[in-house]
Amino acid sequence: MHLAKRQPHPDKAHQLQNQGVVSIPDFLSPEAAERLYRCLLKEVPWGLAFRLNGKPFTEVGVVSVDQLEQTKCEALLTQMNEPFQFLYNSYMMVTAYLEKRDPGLLLHAVLEWLNSPAVMAYFRALTGVEALKKINAQATRYLPGHFLKNHNDFNATEGRRYAYVLSLTKHWQADWGGLLHFTDATGEVVKTLVPRFNTLNVFSVPQDHCVSYVAPYASEPRLAITGWMLDK
Repeated sequence: MHLAKRQPHPDKAHQLQNQGVVSIPDFLSPEAAERLYRCLLKEVPWGLAFRLNGKPFTEVGVVSVDQLEQTKCEALLTQMNEPFQFLYNSYMMVTAYLEKRDPGLLLHAVLEWLNSPAVMAYFRALTGVEALKKINAQATRYLPGHFLKNHNDFNATEGRRYAYVLSLTKHWQADWGGLLHFTDATGEVVKTLVPRFNTLNVFSVPQDHCVSYVAPYASEPRLAITGWMLDK
């Protein structure tokens, strides 16, 4: 992987540190972005991420609700209206890396690259947080029917300072859904980001946000690398 620029533009750092959200187009070099896009499109052994009885799960090798075992499927379908629920395809990059799964998969090198000195220096300059220690990551794929309900990413034990979404989605249209919405204390949408290819979105934690329901007629997958910048 290669950054398109070695240092973030000062205006982008100022915007993030003062407004809490920033989008950086052309984050990766064109060649790196294309290679990572092909990996997400064709090579990742996806699982299904969801919450069940208040706990998060990622079923490895299961990519749709129909493939869940019957008892889990029935329970999940009754809990879709819970305040914080989600449903999308996931590849938990840190877990897979530590378990040495899928040798040769590009995502293992991507995780190492995200935590390399050069990229960590970039994120420290962008956020203004010198205490950042590591970056975690998962690959995500949203297909029709997938969503992520409103939440704020707060976690007292992990030290989450900023969240990021490296979008690798091509040809996305706003009426397909899958939009990253930021909401205020009343639930009003105050900012919306449409998935754009090779664009890095970074936002402060905690901050209320959601990913809107992907429409049945969406003809492309919503692909991304996402995670948090941690100070612990």
